[in-house]
Amino acid sequence: MPKLGMQPLRRASLVQATIAEIGRAQTLDVTVGQIAKSAGMSTALAHHYFGGKDQIFLAAMRHILTEYGAEVRAELARADTPRGRAEAIITASFAETCFAPATVSAWMTLYAAARSNAQTLRLLTLYQSRLRSNLTHALRPICAAPQVQAEAIAALIDGLYLRAALAPEGTITDARETALRTLDLIVKDSQ
Repeated sequence: MPKLGMQPLRRASLVQATIAEIGRAQTLDVTVGQIAKSAGMSTALAHHYFGGKDQIFLAAMRHILTEYGAEVRAELARADTPRGRAEAIITASFAETCFAPATVSAWMTLYAAARSNAQTLRLLTLYQSRLRSNLTHALRPICAAPQVQAEAIAALIDGLYLRAALAPEGTITDARETALRTLDLIVKDSQ
């Protein structure tokens, strides 16, 4: 008889183990058995909770996106102007937590897997849409073409993130500052 209340704990453990194993391997070339072993449970139990590796990976990325969303909300709570809101989104996108080695590997895997997996593509598209939407909302009062500018900043954030994540020595601060300088240029050009 299963213990009541164990399912959320085991699912969370599998999600954390997935992130850790992807980080260790720096790819999705890990097995459900490796993930389950890392979580301290059987492969059959991992399959029972998620069905397969793709579903475990999607749950892990949802967890990472939830953490990112919390980072964005925390930064937005401190912002009191439209420009401050845009700056908050940029700052959250380059938070130290986004650059944990296992998190970086999971993001890289998400981008790569989105080319061949519809559910992964949907999750990536959702993230990108939310980022553009948040930026558009922030830029609307201060830019003439907020959707166009939001698209540019969102693409810049993703590109700078990838560049900083792949740099041998962390350039997180440089990436964030580049994005913030671009925001300054966009706002200045719109005035």
